[in-house]
Amino acid sequence: MTPIVSVLITAYNREQYLSDAIESVINSTYKNVEIIIVDDASIDKTVEKAKECEKKDSRIKLYVNKKNLGDYPNRNKAASYATGEFIMWVDSDDIIFKESIEKCVGLMLQHPQVNFGTYYRIPTKKPPFVLDSKTALQQHFFEIPYLMIGPGGTIIRRDYFEKIGGYPEKYGPANDMYFNLKAARYSSVLMIPDKIYYLRNHHNQEINNSYSYLYNNYRYNKDSFDELNLPFDQNSIRWLHKKNKRRFVNNIIKYFLKTQNFKKTREAIHKAGFTIGDLLVGVFH
Repeated sequence: MTPIVSVLITAYNREQYLSDAIESVINSTYKNVEIIIVDDASIDKTVEKAKECEKKDSRIKLYVNKKNLGDYPNRNKAASYATGEFIMWVDSDDIIFKESIEKCVGLMLQHPQVNFGTYYRIPTKKPPFVLDSKTALQQHFFEIPYLMIGPGGTIIRRDYFEKIGGYPEKYGPANDMYFNLKAARYSSVLMIPDKIYYLRNHHNQEINNSYSYLYNNYRYNKDSFDELNLPFDQNSIRWLHKKNKRRFVNNIIKYFLKTQNFKKTREAIHKAGFTIGDLLVGVFH
């Protein structure tokens, strides 16, 4: 018996794209799925589109929030409805490839010690491979930051998702970045070189919220160094802190030069919790 996969689709004002996202899951070669759609109080016809699809397939379960929760609180809400052994995400404006679920589940079953798998976006001719936690994090922080993948490029065991507390909800669009680091900290990581989904590009995506990323990237990195007990020595941790401060200084200067908006620049510095001491380290060390 193949394990149930909970495919989670969170939606907010996605009437234009939702049906395509749902159909891509329905047409998957892997059939033992529950398709959980959680609408975040949309004000367009998203719910109507979801109901039309729900009538076609008994595997679809639709939930509608009474009030808007926001992206990652809604993702955690969707995960709370899941009953499958594995969780995968299909964003309501994206499309999963026909064989992606089957491929990801098959690989996870081959590696029962692994709790978390992610699309490996670095060009390689390698077949899928597993890295232990220390190696994965070492390469991410000191070589190529390949753990910066959105939920749609991941697969995770549901009990592990619950064990590590689901997604944080305080880093705006960068919540998934902290989550990936946390997931990799306490498990080996399955690296999947083949792309899992088609990412649709449009102006309403959270990835385009560059202002929020400006300060939240600094915050989630800082917290990961302080909270996740990363498998590095103290000199390495200090170096990462300094690098994070230097990067924030560079990014905030670029933002100000581009926008000439002193108020928003000051606001970003405040939201980042960036101090004069941090500035001195970022500039002079």
